[in-house]
Amino acid sequence: MTGSAPASHDHRHLSRFLEMMSAERGAAKNSIAAYRRDLELWIAFLKARGTSVLEASTQNVRDFQAEAEAHGLARATSARRLSAIKQFHGFLHGEGKAKENPAAIVEGPRASPRLPKILSDADMAALLLTAKEQASKAEDAARFKALRLYTLLMILAASGLRVSELITLPYRALSGGDEFLLIKGKGGRERLVPLSPEARQVAGTYMKLLRETYEEEPKFLFPSRGAQGCLTRQHFALELKALAGAAGVDAEKVSPHVLRHVFASGLLAAGADLRAVQQMLGHADISTTQIYTHVQAQRLQEAVATYHPLARKRKSPAG
Repeated sequence: MTGSAPASHDHRHLSRFLEMMSAERGAAKNSIAAYRRDLELWIAFLKARGTSVLEASTQNVRDFQAEAEAHGLARATSARRLSAIKQFHGFLHGEGKAKENPAAIVEGPRASPRLPKILSDADMAALLLTAKEQASKAEDAARFKALRLYTLLMILAASGLRVSELITLPYRALSGGDEFLLIKGKGGRERLVPLSPEARQVAGTYMKLLRETYEEEPKFLFPSRGAQGCLTRQHFALELKALAGAAGVDAEKVSPHVLRHVFASGLLAAGADLRAVQQMLGHADISTTQIYTHVQAQRLQEAVATYHPLARKRKSPAG
């Protein structure tokens, strides 16, 4: 089936699929753009072989994967493309457009999990202590900036929010002194995240100073005079790097996302339920949360290798 007709039909099917992903599943704009790029490559691949999405076979899917591998495509990217194809054809099958999903039985490339970077307990304690000292010693305009950073750090350490969720917290998110934050995360999904008494206390002090600093109630909890209206993630990251330097912590190891990892790993190390951690982090798929179990396993292995008597005995030279 060569010519323009199949491609035209295929793109109409793609448009309907993307509309469904946006309207029914609440997929973010970036996700929709990624689906579009991946599936347009798939449609072009099929067109070059004289077929269309409604006539695609399982072998077509496997050939598409093999071609990507031959070109050195990263495993994560290849897996993402296969996932998009599976969802696209699942949609077509569910709509009665296709008899089956040709990608359903195709396995993706197996990649080793990329373990998230985390800080040691000592480094995290140093960051918090330094931020607290800076907030207590600063005066005038510098005090607001220092207390804001301490509050950001405390909330992040206590809640594990994504940095985009943290910097866009509305002003009234903490105005009632509630024990929980209502977070609107990816895809518009809402979740409740508990906040520790220590974090609420620091946030209360910050909000008092915030009311004194701004004559009118700001839209965001961490407002800015910039066009965005709130502190930018880049500015927050730079402040964290500076704080790390003052605390004697390697600045390369510190970022808002790393602190989210610290939160998750700390909960699991303390015995928290994996499903509860998934809910607090706002992960749609528990497999994303499970990566932290690999971190814990790695730490246990390192602890055994370093401290266990038999392990140390094996490392010592023969007598």
